[in-house]
Amino acid sequence: MSPSVDVTIELDSLNIGRVNVVKSKTLSFTGKAINVAIGVKRLGADARATGFMYSENGAMFERELDKEGVPYSFVWNAGRVRENYKCIDQRSMLTEINDVGGAVKAEQLEQLKQSVRQLSREAAVTVISGGLPRGVGPAYYREIFQAVDGKSLRIADTEGARLFAALEAGVDLVKPNRQELEQSLGRELNTREELLSACYELLDRGAKVVLLSQGKDGAIITDGRRTYSCMSINVAVNSTVGAGDGMVAAAAVMMQQGADLPDILRAGVAAGTATVTSFGTLSFTRKKYEEILSGLTVTEIG
Repeated sequence: MSPSVDVTIELDSLNIGRVNVVKSKTLSFTGKAINVAIGVKRLGADARATGFMYSENGAMFERELDKEGVPYSFVWNAGRVRENYKCIDQRSMLTEINDVGGAVKAEQLEQLKQSVRQLSREAAVTVISGGLPRGVGPAYYREIFQAVDGKSLRIADTEGARLFAALEAGVDLVKPNRQELEQSLGRELNTREELLSACYELLDRGAKVVLLSQGKDGAIITDGRRTYSCMSINVAVNSTVGAGDGMVAAAAVMMQQGADLPDILRAGVAAGTATVTSFGTLSFTRKKYEEILSGLTVTEIG
């Protein structure tokens, strides 16, 4: 619902208040749900993208999706897609400067709900993720999930008031990372027990499953009755951009196949890990995903 042109800049170091020299720069025409759609396609499943798009530079997004073989049907608006800047130094430290999406009219908001209503009738899984256009309140997340067909599984990947609005409509899986979970609940989570307690709180609010990503520490998945952990393997980290979207893509494909929690978790960690091995690309390769998947182990912790 809030696409972006991601300008990924590689630097030796980011020095605030001084001149910085760029080593490399990559432009990606992206958005969290667009990344998920591409990841789903690369895993061999079918995906379709919808959302808001803007007339000045939206054609570049269409070209990227055409290259990936992902069909799309956007709700068009005047103006330009926002630009986000992601600065990565030689330590793989990521600094992000995110723009806010352009405004949309009331009729476009209604048009997108209708698009989701129609597309989800033929979708095994519907993923709604990311931010919102300028001036659109978090309650729109509840409205858009309420438009999803009842036969389609629902995944939400957002945070704060948007996440809580989605939970009011009921979702099958949410995928926060640790920082998003802390920001959403307004407290630090320093131990595994505190993290699990926070996940259970999301379950109490309306999620059926919580998939918590923890970066290099892997991920946890729980439905409140069973809880599993999966550590990532050591890989060369070129960029953490899009890792969570890769995880959501793999989780969606596994949910479509009726997989149990351990398999959803293992696939998610494999896709997220595969994504960080690439710099400035929209998603992972299936070859890298399968290579990493074969080396992962899931442990039940509760």
